[in-house]
Amino acid sequence: MCGRFTQNYTWEEVHAFLSVFGPPRNLQPHYNIAPTSTVDVIRLDKEGKRELVPMRWGLVPAWWKKSLKEVPATFNARAESVADKPMFRTAFKERRCIIPASGFFEWTGAKGAKQPHLFTAADGSPLLAFAGLWDRWKDPATGEWVLSCSVIVTGASAWMKAYHDRMPVLLEAKDFDGWLNGSLGPDVLKPAPEEALREWKVSSRLNRTGVGDDDPTIIKPVAGTA
Repeated sequence: MCGRFTQNYTWEEVHAFLSVFGPPRNLQPHYNIAPTSTVDVIRLDKEGKRELVPMRWGLVPAWWKKSLKEVPATFNARAESVADKPMFRTAFKERRCIIPASGFFEWTGAKGAKQPHLFTAADGSPLLAFAGLWDRWKDPATGEWVLSCSVIVTGASAWMKAYHDRMPVLLEAKDFDGWLNGSLGPDVLKPAPEEALREWKVSSRLNRTGVGDDDPTIIKPVAGTA
């Protein structure tokens, strides 16, 4: 799964990596993003250009009739069922997105003493590209429109299995267009190559949601790690 990640990059970096259309803007870094937070998402606009849009992390399908608080955990969509599961299948066909990330977290160790690990691009790139879905929902109570998204996860690579049995789908640059325009099928939703990621241990402060969201020191390697 992917239950926490970080977005800390400049407009210049995300523009260069994902060819985002639009005027430059100041992007606020976030180092401990949890589900239901607002995140940066790349989708196609009406003219087919890539735009960066803020969305709720936790997809709410357009047909949802209950309240926002009653939405189940939809921050991840499993690659094996995303094309068929009612919560995600329409978005998979019609509303795909890329969620830029600087890294993501997983935990090892016993309950009560969980050690967080940060995973980033092995080549030092400031960005990874999560395969995602988005949707647009109107809150029946308030009449407000809510844009929301989900990160697609797949089985872990052999290297990643030491930390978790699932991982986010990382898109390669050659697949960006095909993913966003819907021409690529589920076969692209596979584990990243063994050499794609690097890892280090970070502060256990990260274990609490809402802690260190805007503190860059929370992702620094802890003593004794590379």
